[in-house]
Amino acid sequence: MPPQVIDKGIPTVGLLAHVHADETPVQMLAPGEKKTHRAYVWAYSSTPFSALKAVVYDFSPSRAGEHARNFLGTWNGKLVCDDFAGYKASFELGITEIGCMAHARRKFFDLHVVNKSPLAEQALQSIGGLYEVERHAKEMSDEDRWRSRQETTVPIAEKLHEWMLAQRELVPEGSATAKALDYSLKRWVALTRYLEDGAVPIDNNQIENSIRPWALGRSNWLFAGSLRSGKRAVAIMSLIQSARINGHDPYAYLKDVLARLPTQRASEIDQLLPHNWQAI
Repeated sequence: MPPQVIDKGIPTVGLLAHVHADETPVQMLAPGEKKTHRAYVWAYSSTPFSALKAVVYDFSPSRAGEHARNFLGTWNGKLVCDDFAGYKASFELGITEIGCMAHARRKFFDLHVVNKSPLAEQALQSIGGLYEVERHAKEMSDEDRWRSRQETTVPIAEKLHEWMLAQRELVPEGSATAKALDYSLKRWVALTRYLEDGAVPIDNNQIENSIRPWALGRSNWLFAGSLRSGKRAVAIMSLIQSARINGHDPYAYLKDVLARLPTQRASEIDQLLPHNWQAI
């Protein structure tokens, strides 16, 4: 894939005030050896409320947090992510952490599946109330969504928080129930930051959908042949997935871009990015 198009994909994230992030393991052939080791694909995307729709992948030889820091560089917006420790250093550098309510909900869902816990059921119902507001506010403007959250979600969230604190005093230390409650309580500030900004989503599900093709692909292509080939793969996938979320047929998009690229002015190369591209 032409590098001048690929390189333009990275600054795209810098145009966004709110970004989703997630990562998934892939196998990479170790240099000079006949075996593979675990490498990682990192995914960064726009939110469902963003006018600019894009996803950019990065490939690294490990899951070390320095890879996320290097990729994000001087960007200091709001990052929607799970509680992976690799992002923590970025928060100390000015990036604002936005927690994922879906991850918090999952702790109670798993607890309920195992033992039909009434406490977990109550938590699921309350969190469901938070999501019900989001369903109604999905098509609203950011300002109206913020107003809806302030009027409806904030009271639900405050009541849920108080209830969790009270329940935590009653359950045994180290129990599965305590762990489920602690997950939310320790991250409560990050989990509820979405209430302060109508442009921020309640969870990180958007990026998990963008990670799914890599999870499915692992069973087909098995491994990356090298760090260089991994980086080429993520560049190509960034264009393909971004084309998809912009409503383009990836084959038609890539065919047109490759045909136009030799005569495209360097100053107008960004017109070939999926969120700007128009067939001619």
